[in-house]
Amino acid sequence: MTAHPFDRAIVTGGAGFVGSHLCEALLAAGTRVTCLDDLSSGRADHIDHLLGTPGFRFVRHDVTTPWPEPEPWPGDARPGRVLVAHLASAASPVDYHRRPLETLRAGAAGTEHALAAAHKLGGRFLLASTSEVYGDPQVHPQREDYHGDVDPVGPRSCYDEAKRYAEALTTAHRRVHGTDTTIARLFNTYGPRMRPGDGRMVPAFVSQALAGEPITVSGTGTQTRSLCHVDDTVRGLLTLAASGLPGPVNIGNPVERTVREVAELVRDLAGSASEIVAVPAAADDPRRRRPDIGLARHGLGWEPRIGLEDGLRRTLGWFAALQVGVDSAV
Repeated sequence: MTAHPFDRAIVTGGAGFVGSHLCEALLAAGTRVTCLDDLSSGRADHIDHLLGTPGFRFVRHDVTTPWPEPEPWPGDARPGRVLVAHLASAASPVDYHRRPLETLRAGAAGTEHALAAAHKLGGRFLLASTSEVYGDPQVHPQREDYHGDVDPVGPRSCYDEAKRYAEALTTAHRRVHGTDTTIARLFNTYGPRMRPGDGRMVPAFVSQALAGEPITVSGTGTQTRSLCHVDDTVRGLLTLAASGLPGPVNIGNPVERTVREVAELVRDLAGSASEIVAVPAAADDPRRRRPDIGLARHGLGWEPRIGLEDGLRRTLGWFAALQVGVDSAV
């Protein structure tokens, strides 16, 4: 792991899927990490292996409420250079449909509190935004200067608009207060630690294939996604954080696949005989999704390294081991 220029990091949502991987990567780079998470969608077992690790501490906290005082840092008089990485948000359809108001608050009050902490500490602020800010895009592939096609009162609006507002708030904080900020727009990240029932495509397909159940494809399955393995996403986040770019910067894999192709690939890699069946399309489901990563390539020297087959094999292996653990505990 390449070293990054941060002595300390606060990671909100650090017990979540991407957040827990980010905590690991920062620790591996020699950064001391404080993980803030209320465990409403994150999981304690994502970070259990980090507890007791020198330089890591976990604080159970709802970031939409006033923050615990970030100073003094245990064992140090001064924190050095600080990164505040704001990943706290419901990210799966199951979670943000169940908790729409909390999702909006995470994008509003949660972002404001994280920005205030970064400003007070003189640190770098990283917002993990999303490709959902592009909505059902009319421009393809999506570049950072595309403003999107989002329905502000649609069924996905609590998540889409929370992230759009968080981007606006981050930009305003930079302009008004001079806070050192950057924005990453993440595209369809997948990998170990996704929850089996979180409503997203990859964990659904993987769980169904391993159980020999029908693999359910939404609508026609011709809609496209661009899947980026979590290790590549985290490397992109750290590279962007270490740069001087304010963003937004797309962090994703530009290789576009149809949803049905992904379902077939998961089934084949799992050696499953599962039938692929169509179910009604989700409301407001984007028809195409693919990042233009020219800015990340030229401005950061970053691009994904893990191919879809390799990444899905790793993900299948993790889910299979998880299932063995569940079965053995019964």
